[in-house]
Formats: sequence, structure tokens, C-alpha cells
Amino acid sequence: MNKSSRPHDDAVVELLREDPAFIDEYLAAAMEDAYQEGGRQAFLAALRHVAEAQGMASVAERAGIPRQSLYRALSPNGNPTIKTLLAVLDAAGLKLGVHRVMPA
Repeated sequence: MNKSSRPHDDAVVELLREDPAFIDEYLAAAMEDAYQEGGRQAFLAALRHVAEAQGMASVAERAGIPRQSLYRALSPNGNPTIKTLLAVLDAAGLKLGVHRVMPA
């Protein structure tokens, strides 16, 4: 399959592998959109892309989560606990941040 016809998810994972610095921007944008309709699923997909770029089995092992459980937690219907979310972020070398937003 040539690069112009590969699935979107595969292209994103490859980009994240080639440019790990892009991970911060990618997840920050996904988190910004998490409050929009469908945004939670998009954030989980973005986190799944990051885990796949770093090796899903490796991230699962570092997080102390069975690989299949990690796939389930980061699926479109996933609903990871805060414990799981923080473990995955830590295993991927990331930290969750919070900032104040001004009311509209």
C-alpha cells in the first residue's frame, strides 16, 4: 500500500513515531477538544495512537496493565478510570496538566 492510500490511524502513528516531539501538541489539541461532542472518544483515540507509536505492549507493561485491557480502555467505547489514565500517561512519559479558563 502506498503512503497516500494508507489508513489515517496508521499515518498518525507513523508520524508520532518519526516525530516524538509532536506528541505534546497532538495530545494537547485532543484534550482541548475533549469537551466537544465526540471529543472524549477523540482524546482516547489520540492516546491510543501515542501508545501504538511507542509500542502498545511496552506501554501496557510499564503501566502495569494487560495489553488487551489497555486496548479496551483506549477504545472508542472505553471509559478508563483515572488510575488507568494516569498509569498510561506516566508509562508514555507524559503528565496531565490543568489550566484555568476564563468564563465566556
